[in-house]
Amino acid sequence: MKPIWIVDDDQSIRFVLEKALLREDLPTRSFTNPRDVLLALEQATDEDGPQILVSDIRMPGGSGLDLLEKVKELHPGLPVIIMTAFSDLDSAVSAFQGGAFEYLPKPFDLPKAVELIRRAVEESQREEVAEERMAAAPEMLGQAPAMQDVFRAIGRLSQSNVTVMITGESGSGKELVARALHKHSPRANGPFVAINTAAIPKDLLESELFGHERGAFTGAQTMRRGRFEQADGGTLFLDEIGDMPFDLQTRLLRVLSDGHFYRVGGHNAVKAQVRVIAATHQDLEQRVRDGVFREDLFHRLNVIRLRLPALRERVEDVPMLTRHFLQQSAKQLGVEPKRISDAALSQIALFSFPGNVRQLENLCHWLTVMAPAQVIEPKDLPPEIVGAAVPPASLGHTTSTRIAGVPALPLEATLDTEDEPTLKIPSLESPVAGLAPVAASGWELGLEAEALELLAHDRHDVWDILSRRFESKLILTALHNTRGRRIEAAQKLGIGRNTITRKIQELGLE
Repeated sequence: MKPIWIVDDDQSIRFVLEKALLREDLPTRSFTNPRDVLLALEQATDEDGPQILVSDIRMPGGSGLDLLEKVKELHPGLPVIIMTAFSDLDSAVSAFQGGAFEYLPKPFDLPKAVELIRRAVEESQREEVAEERMAAAPEMLGQAPAMQDVFRAIGRLSQSNVTVMITGESGSGKELVARALHKHSPRANGPFVAINTAAIPKDLLESELFGHERGAFTGAQTMRRGRFEQADGGTLFLDEIGDMPFDLQTRLLRVLSDGHFYRVGGHNAVKAQVRVIAATHQDLEQRVRDGVFREDLFHRLNVIRLRLPALRERVEDVPMLTRHFLQQSAKQLGVEPKRISDAALSQIALFSFPGNVRQLENLCHWLTVMAPAQVIEPKDLPPEIVGAAVPPASLGHTTSTRIAGVPALPLEATLDTEDEPTLKIPSLESPVAGLAPVAASGWELGLEAEALELLAHDRHDVWDILSRRFESKLILTALHNTRGRRIEAAQKLGIGRNTITRKIQELGLE
């Protein structure tokens, strides 16, 4: 392990910290002034550089805050603990603004100081591992089985020009998949053009897609190429295709059939070699049944369907994505990246994220700006995350991944009065067949929170929503456990192989 560098002009402070850290098997190296530290940093290699830096704030020959600023320029990820006998607010604020890991006022309790240093060391080591994984990560992140299926599909589909339909909830990253398909395709050197058909008024959408001739309508003072022409030789991504006006669907079908179209107000056919990738968060089959989406266009677009899982279906990816977005947010804002504790990550993983990956990204932006310290703790999370999540301590022996959506034990109906039925919830202290008594029931509290949230919106399909999520999670977990072997998964779940096959099809888990 790399040494902990201690910077203090007070010999007694250096001596006490050195001895205490050596008892904890933590190597040290001491300095008396910032100048020597900066010189040593310039000469240090990755192997003998500091694991963390503990520095006094006021020393002859330089300020600890100035040292902090210069160290962060050389080693942005190095945790720095600032010590000072001047326990004033200005020093603390300056230290945190400079990117300090923690602020340690003198005189300090030695065991607490050692505990803080060990926490910084663990955080530094964890961040080193995370950064290594981040460096090797592709443009899309995901270790969950559902995302690995998506990556494999991208690999197979990228070498063809076949039309792809990407389905998934809003914010799940459909455009990222479309860009990955383009990036790894033979058309990668051509343009990637995206258009959200739901975000453009109906009267303007036709011109946006196909372009217009000069004088085609009031304000059309010049000829304008549409998105199809702009994407010639590349890929056109039609987002939220389910919201396209019905009359425009006919024109789109014709373009997909032969590649020819007319600009608005034009008389000469224009041809463009374009690969079309469409996306929607809606149930297109239902929209076809409702008569608002053309069935022939649906079949034309639905050559290959690629379903993108919601974030709640890939909870194991939340820590990796959170760290990734915190790094991104810091880079965009020009500040020091925040670290996040395991406890805070566990709390975040319990949230359902109805806005999916986009909502998690926004949360990381919020934390980068609003979290008061360099390490994000559960208390720093916004109220909607803390309020909706089940505290990790209440999870008992259950898994640490998201458990909301799993149904509780059966509710027993009883009559406490002559007219009004009530529900008696069985105690978890009581024996359940094959299971040891469980004192805490985090997943049941999670289910209750999910149900209350849905019921508060006056929905009438709560049973179907939660049942589908429960069955999906249970089947995916069993398949993950059996490495995709359906018959073995069905046996472990206690259902027939025909049942699991039918459920996989009904729930869209193929």
